[in-house]
Amino acid sequence: MSDSMDEDMSEEPLHLQQDLTCPVCQAIFQDPVLLPCTHSFCRECLQRSLQVNRKCPLCREVFEEGKDIANRALSSACETFLRQANYRRPNQKRASEDTCNLHLKPLELYCEKDEEPVCVDCVSLHSTHRLWSLKDGAPMCKKELGFKVQIFEKKVESHKKMTHKLSNAVEYIKYQAGQAENQIKLEFERLRKALVTEEALRLKALATEEDQKIASIQELIANTNKDIDDLKELIETLKKEMGNEDLPLLRNFQNLKRKAQWTREDPRLPDGSLLNMGKHVGDLSFNIWKNMQAHVKYNPVVLNPNTASPWLSLNADLTSVKESSERLTAPDNPERFDPCVFVLGVEGYTSGKHRWDVIVGDNPKWIVGVCKESVARKKKFTVSTNRGVWSIGLSKGVYTALTPERTELQVQQRPERIRIKLNIDKGEVSFWDGGTAKHLVTLTHKFDEKMFPIFGPGLHSNPMILAPGKMAVHTS
Repeated sequence: MSDSMDEDMSEEPLHLQQDLTCPVCQAIFQDPVLLPCTHSFCRECLQRSLQVNRKCPLCREVFEEGKDIANRALSSACETFLRQANYRRPNQKRASEDTCNLHLKPLELYCEKDEEPVCVDCVSLHSTHRLWSLKDGAPMCKKELGFKVQIFEKKVESHKKMTHKLSNAVEYIKYQAGQAENQIKLEFERLRKALVTEEALRLKALATEEDQKIASIQELIANTNKDIDDLKELIETLKKEMGNEDLPLLRNFQNLKRKAQWTREDPRLPDGSLLNMGKHVGDLSFNIWKNMQAHVKYNPVVLNPNTASPWLSLNADLTSVKESSERLTAPDNPERFDPCVFVLGVEGYTSGKHRWDVIVGDNPKWIVGVCKESVARKKKFTVSTNRGVWSIGLSKGVYTALTPERTELQVQQRPERIRIKLNIDKGEVSFWDGGTAKHLVTLTHKFDEKMFPIFGPGLHSNPMILAPGKMAVHTS
């Protein structure tokens, strides 16, 4: 009887000790905290667990930060037990880099879903996940990082090609600047006496824009070279880490994966990166000195060389266009037509009335009209009003309004000059025989974006010429 009672008494402290033991560190609770799910843990054990995820280490229920509270009753019970039992708290083990923060056991497995190494006691917490040995998990991570390296290596090559294109654009801008400078000097030579000051101002404006445009692209080149250096550094970092032992690699894998991102946009030649040639040489003589009407030629429309197909050649003052004997070397800027053989006017219109004449001569094939600013530039398309182009054309001896149904135009004699009248506010663009003033056709549309004159001279050696307009200067 007494032996049985002694056994019961000896078991009671053991059961009590189990009740006062932290399920994580397996030692008597120290500064215990209570979670909303009613489970308690040492404060330090819970903090280590939170480094993995914000879930209860026992029931895996998610809880919000700050919801844990100090369990004073349990803390008092632990202190009483330690005093009565003269119990010494053993030195708790600290998790090392090779052990689980939660269970303090060696990390021997790899969770494919959570992408982290785990210990054998973590298996119950990853019951629905696929687990691998470290030996099998490391190659999987290396393979994924290897794909990243390949992507970045290809990106480095594409960036290098872009820097070459950007450098060519700089040379082209210099070439443009040279063309503009020559034209400006010719005009000022003709008007030298009265316009020395005006010449200097315009050359300065040209040089300033040239410097600005080149500086802008050189900055883009510098940024692209920096991207290349950063990509190379990232590649080297990933390769270096991939050479580590399996466990350090796996432990650092999530961090590496976060670093192995590239969100910067790929470099490209931006809109408006080339010189505004129309500003410097278009309608130059009229803008230089309105009073010198006898020496000035005025064109209501001038051509924008930055939009011209590489198969087109423009004259120096941007008033005529014809086929180039060979494909010109020009930057593939966003505004340029390629492969379609078109060129736009410099100025776009959003309101008002506008008129210009185009001398088509005896060319057997051409297109003239207006188009939306958003018209396709980098792909072939059928010219039509439903593609954003309102125009007429000549092909195989037939004059046609280029609508979806292709309306044939009746002409008594072959017009050598086509007059285009654009009334934005009324929503009309009309075409006339500029020689006889005979009306050809009127196309209607509610123009809802900026409209530009468009010219398709065909591949002919005879130029399509923009006829000068009548000029009158009024003062008050």
